[in-house]
Amino acid sequence: MSLSEMFTSLIFILCSVIAPLLTDEEALLPAPQNISILSTNMKHFLTWSPVTVPGETVRYSVEFQGEYERDYANEIWIPISECSLIIVTQCNVTEDISATVPYNLRVRANLGSQGSKWSTLKVLFNRITTFLTPPVMEVSADGYHLLVKLEDLGPAFQFHIFYWRKGQERVHKKTVKEISSVVHLDTMEAGAEYCVKAQTYVEAINRSSNFSQTQCVRGPDGGRSIWMTTALVSFVGFVVGVLALPFLAWKMSQIFQYSCCPVVVLPDTLKVTESPAMLIHCRSEGTECCDVAVHVIPPEEILRLWIQDAL
Repeated sequence: MSLSEMFTSLIFILCSVIAPLLTDEEALLPAPQNISILSTNMKHFLTWSPVTVPGETVRYSVEFQGEYERDYANEIWIPISECSLIIVTQCNVTEDISATVPYNLRVRANLGSQGSKWSTLKVLFNRITTFLTPPVMEVSADGYHLLVKLEDLGPAFQFHIFYWRKGQERVHKKTVKEISSVVHLDTMEAGAEYCVKAQTYVEAINRSSNFSQTQCVRGPDGGRSIWMTTALVSFVGFVVGVLALPFLAWKMSQIFQYSCCPVVVLPDTLKVTESPAMLIHCRSEGTECCDVAVHVIPPEEILRLWIQDAL
């Protein structure tokens, strides 16, 4: 056997030994399949089918490549640190998809020191294709105020709100950039019905969602409101009158008593401390009675004493 034949035989033997090992390794750790990206309301998730190895925990690593890396940086791939050696089969790539340009993403399986081949997206992803959903809203009437409450999707979102009075063709539009708890739209007319619909808008990609389902509310009935107000005022007045009537009657009796029969209070110097007869006796004899304390004698008593003295 020549030297060349011996070398050929050696190569054949080595290939026969190494090939099954490579085949077993590839069969043990295949590359992830069904790579896709799900994007809704500017939130992007890369997903793939799990790689199953009995009795082992397979981990995954994800990398991305933007337009700059692909065209100006020698087609380098940037690892996503949050999705390095993870055990779940999805990766949130929202923060890494930061521009409205085509992105490529890839994922591979890891088991110990072994790694599978990379699996990449079949079609480049651009966030302009994200699916925008109509906003969840709640329309209400607070008195004559037309109010709407919208879900908060984040600072990148705006909402175009359209509202109109039912039966009229004129439609009003209001753009809301910062969501508060409740947005005031308009002041309603009494008894009129108003309708509202809204759509989500993202300025970064200049796209809007479909319209939400139209919701309508009716303003309060003005005549009924006036009737209820009048009834309430009348009831309050009746209750106040019932409670205040006894007090007013007592107060009026006090006023009439004071006006018609006043009570006179005399100083202590005019009060008589002796009997009325003594007072009359002093007057008839002309005696001094200055040192005698004075009592107040009722007019009818003085008249009676005077008649007795005259007889």
